[in-house]
Amino acid sequence: MTGPHPAVAACRRHVRTCLSDLPESTVLVACSGGADSLALAAAVAFEAPKLGLATVAVVVDHRLQEGSAAIAQRAAAQCRALGIGRAEVRAVDVSGAGGPEAAARDARYAALRESASAYGAAVVLLGHTRDDQAETVLLALTRGSGPRAVTGMAAVTDASGVRWVRPLLDVTRAETHAACAALGVEPWHDPHNDDPRYLRVRMRRALADLETDVGPGVVAGLARTAELVRDDLDFLDEWALRLADALGESPWPVSELAALATPIRTRVWRELLRHAGVPAAALSKVHIDAVDALITGWHGQRPVHVPGGLQVRRGGGLVVAEPRRVE
Repeated sequence: MTGPHPAVAACRRHVRTCLSDLPESTVLVACSGGADSLALAAAVAFEAPKLGLATVAVVVDHRLQEGSAAIAQRAAAQCRALGIGRAEVRAVDVSGAGGPEAAARDARYAALRESASAYGAAVVLLGHTRDDQAETVLLALTRGSGPRAVTGMAAVTDASGVRWVRPLLDVTRAETHAACAALGVEPWHDPHNDDPRYLRVRMRRALADLETDVGPGVVAGLARTAELVRDDLDFLDEWALRLADALGESPWPVSELAALATPIRTRVWRELLRHAGVPAAALSKVHIDAVDALITGWHGQRPVHVPGGLQVRRGGGLVVAEPRRVE
């Protein structure tokens, strides 16, 4: 008796690993009808029942193309045929700032959050692959977005009350297509994936050119880089958090802050200021650099204003965070 196709087995193995620690609950699969999400749905349908997990698939209809409703209904029917317990289509309105890609993404994630809450789903599973990860990392590199952006997409992210899980980040796009073929599933090809007006399409083509010109292994190398950088940054962040906890509330000794290496000290500043009352979302590199200059470039400068109605000043060998003074 032969086992499943290697691509099918790979998808199932990664899904099983992601689901194995979940309490008995419902898991939600985000499905577009493409090869990646259908391969994910098939693996979830196979593995989840063995772990006592109920399954539901949600297909988001962005209504950006003619016939999108029929395409979405077909994807939902495919999920049910694969063994997903329930499958539904959610139509959304795509609008807002940031361009059509960002607006569609925001609308899609909002719909998935609402569905997860409605079904009491423990996690939402997303079908991003190693190729998607490589494209994300390459885009971050070209933009000079900094090391955290180079880490790409996390396998597990907790945001807005939802746990987002990407089981297929170690599976290639070619493998998801092979898995669908082996299972007799015909994925939908989104024509937007060939439209160079979209940045993700141009990035995908650039990555394909690199694979051709530089040689195979570029995708794997970029994905591996993301993992290595993430491990390093997570360690630095955890170290900085421990140091910030030790420093406690304002005021903070200049000598102790000055003794820290810059990559650690800037992270410590972020934690100290956040605990002092600065909203994390409003705290930028500009603020961190200005506060750090109280240590590295001290020449008697005025207090630094930071979000949250606070100011940070240096005096008497201490750095103090306090309510902003009105002059």
